[in-house]
Amino acid sequence: MNDERLEVLIRIAAEASKLVEAVYATPFAVDYKGPSDPVTEADRRANALICERLEKEFPGVPIVAEESDPESFANFRDSPEIFFVDPVDGTNEFIERNPEFVVMIGLVEGDTATTAVLDAPALGLAWAGTVGRGAFSIDRAGKRAPIRVTDTHAVSEVRLVSSRSHRSPKLERALGSLGVREVIPMGSAGLKGVAVARGAVDAHIAPYYAGKRWDACAAEAIAVAAGGRVSDAYGDPIDYRAASLSNDRGIVESNGRVHDGLLAGIAKYRSEQVPS
Repeated sequence: MNDERLEVLIRIAAEASKLVEAVYATPFAVDYKGPSDPVTEADRRANALICERLEKEFPGVPIVAEESDPESFANFRDSPEIFFVDPVDGTNEFIERNPEFVVMIGLVEGDTATTAVLDAPALGLAWAGTVGRGAFSIDRAGKRAPIRVTDTHAVSEVRLVSSRSHRSPKLERALGSLGVREVIPMGSAGLKGVAVARGAVDAHIAPYYAGKRWDACAAEAIAVAAGGRVSDAYGDPIDYRAASLSNDRGIVESNGRVHDGLLAGIAKYRSEQVPS
């Protein structure tokens, strides 16, 4: 993707972000698509806006968006390029008036997540990048600054982020077994990827289920564009053309230097568990 196309995505995300911010400032209603799966007017309106803009700017490229009818992207696996859209990543945080939520647009080219735009309305910040060309932050005034992953090499020195909304004893045990320096709870899969990309932490780990592909695409692309590495929790690439849209093999995003050590720790913990 050339820089001109990335600029278009930045503008689309910014427009959707303003819409989300406007809803955030109101006493909005909360609906549920299923158990523990909330949705608001912000999700639906931002989804519609982003899809409309993408269809106009990039005709023929399928858009796999969280709030869209699956029939609208039924044949996406056959396309050389695919957009993955999460109109409000971190809906639980949005509902709780916690600013940890983002508008996310990611692009897959071939089998690889290559391009990302993540816009955080309540934080007044956005991040964008293309694999092979680097990543940068954008503040409210439009000022841009390059971002880069950390240089940490030792797992024992790793600071990592993990889910704030989806904690469990099983997750706590898995993360605790890794021997890292610190585990920090954070909302939004996208913001976790950004935290890795901008060097605020060394890694993000979700060893089990990690949402859907629209939770992963932009987060992966921004982390890799900033010099990091991303895989599932078994060390394999995330397959954006798989039969299922679920990240049911987990996800590991890191600065790259500690990636293999973290994967080894996850594998060791998994092997030591006694089947129930």
